[in-house]
Amino acid sequence: MLTNKEKELISEIRSGNTMAFSDFVDRYKDLVFTLSIRMLGSREEAEEVSQDIFIKIYKSLPKFKGDSKISTWIYRIAYNSCLDRIKKMKKTRIQTDLGHLEQIAYAEMDTALDRMVREERQELISRCLAMLSAEDAGILTLFYFEEKNLQELEESTNLSVNTLKVRLFRARKKLANIMEKHLTKEILLNHE
Repeated sequence: MLTNKEKELISEIRSGNTMAFSDFVDRYKDLVFTLSIRMLGSREEAEEVSQDIFIKIYKSLPKFKGDSKISTWIYRIAYNSCLDRIKKMKKTRIQTDLGHLEQIAYAEMDTALDRMVREERQELISRCLAMLSAEDAGILTLFYFEEKNLQELEESTNLSVNTLKVRLFRARKKLANIMEKHLTKEILLNHE
């Protein structure tokens, strides 16, 4: 499943080439950080966990067999690391720092009006995602924002496809209910 370039990069890292690992981190840091911030809801926590994730990846790389996509393997480590952090935090989720998400999501905007509308939608979605459990937010993020299919999700989360289908259905339903309540509340507040 690995490309020749990925095999070469992993081989270089295994042989102790620190520049190769730096290239590896640069290649995968955005996907690790995006998942981390969506699951943890805090930029500071996401940055810290992302560093921990890359340390785990570096230590686990000699054991990586290459029988799955490297991104799937990284997602599995990131997903499980975020769940571990959440268990340790034992506090209310913090509102997501939208700065980094906006930077990624709004790279190309046609007009200022389009940008305002999209920012409002993204802010609403992010606020609503932050109200879900970390597991629900993580699965929705992987499936919709990172466009992982059910087989890739199964590998990343160690949950069966059938379990994932049920969790996706329930998470979508919860998100829809939360969004509906927020939209109704905003409409009522804007008409007062």
